[in-house]
Amino acid sequence: MAQKPLRVLACGDVEGKFDVLFNRVRAIQKKSGSFDLLLCVGNFFGSTPDAEWEEYKTGIKKAPIQTYVLGANNQEAIKYFQDADGCELAENITYLGRKGIFTGSSGLQVVYLSGTESLNEPVPGYSFSPKDVSSLRTMLCSTAQFKGVDILLTSPWPKYVGNFGNSSGEVDTKKCGSALVSSLVTDLKPRYHFAALEKTYYERLPYRNHVVLQENAQHVTRFIALANVGNPEKKKYLYAFSIVPMKLMDAAELVKQPPDVTENPYRKSGKEASMGKQTPAPEEESACQFFFDLNEKQGRKRSSTGRDSKSSPHPKQPRKPPQPPGPCWFCLASPEVEKHLVVNIGTHCYLALAKGGLSDDHVLILPIGHYQSVVELSAEVVEEVEKYKVTLRRFFKSRGKRCVLFERNYKSHHLQLQVIPVPLSCCTTDDIKDAFITQAEQQQMELLEIPEHSDIKQITQPGAAYFYVELDTGEKLFHRIKKNFPLQFGRFVYFSYFKCIFIRTTMNRLVSCIDN
Repeated sequence: MAQKPLRVLACGDVEGKFDVLFNRVRAIQKKSGSFDLLLCVGNFFGSTPDAEWEEYKTGIKKAPIQTYVLGANNQEAIKYFQDADGCELAENITYLGRKGIFTGSSGLQVVYLSGTESLNEPVPGYSFSPKDVSSLRTMLCSTAQFKGVDILLTSPWPKYVGNFGNSSGEVDTKKCGSALVSSLVTDLKPRYHFAALEKTYYERLPYRNHVVLQENAQHVTRFIALANVGNPEKKKYLYAFSIVPMKLMDAAELVKQPPDVTENPYRKSGKEASMGKQTPAPEEESACQFFFDLNEKQGRKRSSTGRDSKSSPHPKQPRKPPQPPGPCWFCLASPEVEKHLVVNIGTHCYLALAKGGLSDDHVLILPIGHYQSVVELSAEVVEEVEKYKVTLRRFFKSRGKRCVLFERNYKSHHLQLQVIPVPLSCCTTDDIKDAFITQAEQQQMELLEIPEHSDIKQITQPGAAYFYVELDTGEKLFHRIKKNFPLQFGRFVYFSYFKCIFIRTTMNRLVSCIDN
C-alpha cells in the first residue's frame, strides 16, 4: 500500500499579522481539506504592538493548525524566544530552536537554522555562525547512509541560488543572501528549501544534486522564497505541497528528474563559505571554470587550462578566443570564408547556409571568433548561440519542421553547429533519437543521454573529442570520441533514416493522390 503523502503549508514573514495568516489558513482548509502542519520562516514577530499576540499566548485565540516557527532575526525579537533549544510559544505554535532537526511521527525530517548570518565573534543571539553551520552539517552528514533531508528551513536566502535558474526578479542573488546557507544546502541536499526576508516570492526551477555522468542520480532540490503575510502587492506568502518522507519512498521514484531540472547553482564546494568566505559566482569563473574528466578517477577536477586546479595569487582575465594557426574557412574575418553563404551576423556569432547541405534549409551556427568547440565558448558567445537556437526552432516550427542540432569536435578546426530541419510529418522526436542511438550501436559507439538543462562543460573539457546531438525537445546525446570515429556519422544517420522516411512519406502521398 502506497504511503499517504503529508499535506504541508509553508509561510513567509508573518511580522505579527497572526489573524491575517490564520484566517487565510482556515479558508484554505475549508476549501481544500485539512493540512498536517504549517512551517513559518522569516520574521514571525513584527514591530507592531503585542495585543494581538497576547490573545494567542493566553489562549483566547488558537492557531488552527500545528505551527512551527524559526527564531529571531533581529535584537528586538529575541525577547520572544527565551529557550534556545525551542519551546511552545502558544497553543499549536512551537519555536523549533536555534538549529537542529525535527523528525515527525511520519518520518518526515525538517532541518532548521534560525537567524541571519554573522561572521563576527561573539555571535549575536539572533544570528548563526560558521561554527553553527559546521556542527549542523556534522550532526546530519556523518553517516555513510546519509542521502539528504526532506525540508530545510532558513530565514535568509542562500547566496547564488539564482545561478543557472529562472529569474529571481528584483533580488540579486549574487549579492543578497547567505554564503553559509549555500554551503549548508550543498551538503544537506534538501528536497524542499524555504526562506524569506526579501519580501518577495520566488520559486526556483528544481536543480539536481549530482554530477551528470559522474555520480548516481539523486533527488532534486526545490527552493521556494515566500513573501510577507498580507503584503499589498498580493505576492505569494503561503505555499501548499504534499510530500512523502524520503525514507518511505521507492529509490527509483525519489530520484526521478523533472523535465525542467537545472544545474546545481552552488557548483563550487561550500568549504570557502563555511570558513566565512563568499563563494565565487559560477558565471564569473570563465577563466578558471572546472571540468570533470571522464577519463580520470571519479571526483578529480581539472581546470580549463588542463592543469590541476590550485589557487593562484594572480586573478586571471577572461579568455579571448585563440587565433587560428593558419587560414580558417569559418572565421568571419578570414579571406577564406565564403561570405555569399552568410545569412545573418550577430555580435558574437553568425548564421550561414551549409555548403553541400543535407537539405535546402540546412544551416550552421558559427562563432565569429576562432573557437574549436562549444566547450571553449565564453559566456557571452554561449548566450548568443542559445538565442540563435531558440529563433531557429521557432522559425522551422512555423514551417512545419523540427530541428536536429549536432556538433562533431573531432578533426575539425572551427566550431560548426549543424542545424538540420526535419518535417514534422516525417518522424517524431523519439524516432530521431532512436535513429541516432541505433546507428551508434551498429558502430559500437555509446551515445549517453544527458539531462535537458545540463551544461556540456560539466562533462567534458577543452580539447576533448566528442560528438553531441540536441533534439528539438532539449534532449541531448553525447559520445566521447576515443578513436576511429566516422567523420560523417551525423550525415549518415540523416541519409540512412530521415531521408528514406521522408522519401517514403512523399511517395505514399503521391500514390494516394493518383489513386484518388
